[in-house]
Amino acid sequence: MTTRRTRPAPRPPEGTPPRTELARQARTVLADAVRIAHWAAGTPGPGTAAPLAAHALERAATALELSPAQVRAGWDRARLAGLIELHGDTARPGWRLRAWDRDDSAVLRGWVALFDAWSLVHAAPADIEAGAVAEAVEAVPQVLSLLQLSAGPVTVPALLDLLGQRVAELQEERCEVPLGPGGTASDTPGGTAVGPARNAGLNALLLDWALEGLAAVGALTLGRGHATLTPLGNWAVWVKLEQICVAAQSPAGNIEQSAGDMLLGCARLTPGPARDEYRAWLAARTVGSAVAELLAVARGEDALLRGLAFEALRVVGAPAEPEVRAVLAEPSLRPYALLWLAEYEGKDPDDAQDVLSREESTWLWVDTAAAVADHGETGLLVRHLDSAVQGTVPALLDEVRAVGHPRTVQVLVALAAAHPDPALAKAVRRAAFQVHTGGA
Repeated sequence: MTTRRTRPAPRPPEGTPPRTELARQARTVLADAVRIAHWAAGTPGPGTAAPLAAHALERAATALELSPAQVRAGWDRARLAGLIELHGDTARPGWRLRAWDRDDSAVLRGWVALFDAWSLVHAAPADIEAGAVAEAVEAVPQVLSLLQLSAGPVTVPALLDLLGQRVAELQEERCEVPLGPGGTASDTPGGTAVGPARNAGLNALLLDWALEGLAAVGALTLGRGHATLTPLGNWAVWVKLEQICVAAQSPAGNIEQSAGDMLLGCARLTPGPARDEYRAWLAARTVGSAVAELLAVARGEDALLRGLAFEALRVVGAPAEPEVRAVLAEPSLRPYALLWLAEYEGKDPDDAQDVLSREESTWLWVDTAAAVADHGETGLLVRHLDSAVQGTVPALLDEVRAVGHPRTVQVLVALAAAHPDPALAKAVRRAAFQVHTGGA
């Protein structure tokens, strides 16, 4: 038995409205998105891609008495907040839309998903290279922390100074600021000058873009020469800072670990504490980089980490959907991605297995068995037999041999060694030999 030091549940900063009021404010921010989501869910064929199809845009603007620009913005927000999902050419209500009027937690999670995706809501200027935009996005959490700790308006020059410092740190960490004659910054390989004057001007453009994007999702308000967090923005930043503090106090120190090490550190936690660790780890990173790192781990050889990576992606929610959908073509990730998408679209986890084909279910059974064989106890591997869709061991062995999982032989050998029934163990060993030698 292990003990873990606990601390009282943290209280939000003084003056933070109650959750009911925060949820009311979030509903106000997303009011147009909710209207458009209800319209899209009840209208056949509203569009098949992130931009709303032109004919649907006109219909929605007429039906909802909104301008085309308002419809387009509301459509994007509805998707980013998980209010609607696209299935082919049909839009369906997301689970958050169904719970919108009765579940304050669902509303706040939807708004936080939009907050995390602020850089998608407000497109970056087209003439700024992607690398500079990515650096600014990565530096924004420090800007938000200053706003939150200041508990009031912060001048734009102070924010610009902090952004510049953070961007410089990121460039230094990546060795991306080559020095020219006299120790001054020279042109980058891409042809963009990175000297002090040019950097200051570029950072000013990026800060304006970031502040406008955060204001667009209701996280802050802009005054003449200053910015102030809204109650929603203040609460969201506080929550993320608390998650980082909690993770920093954990014995494993998961906040500073790579995705693989973090997942291994969470492997023996129960689901609730594990989700807390995932949230804290995610809060310290940009969504895009975190999702990319988790999917890179999922592509590795460790089946346990593959499953845990998708558990962490469940915590990410809506911002991870495009990347998860994109891996459906990868055989090793497809079953996990299908289950993730089914649950994201509102299917009960107990029924989500229905979305898998027989072959995909068998592949997932082998992959899970590999995770158990590598990290679990022999008794778990024996009990794992009961979860196979085939119903009988001979049928399972026939389909396992055909599915082509790279760990099939090792799984069957481990199962044969663990099973107490000598006859069944012999049949499993025979199947392992046949797979190994390529026999029928």
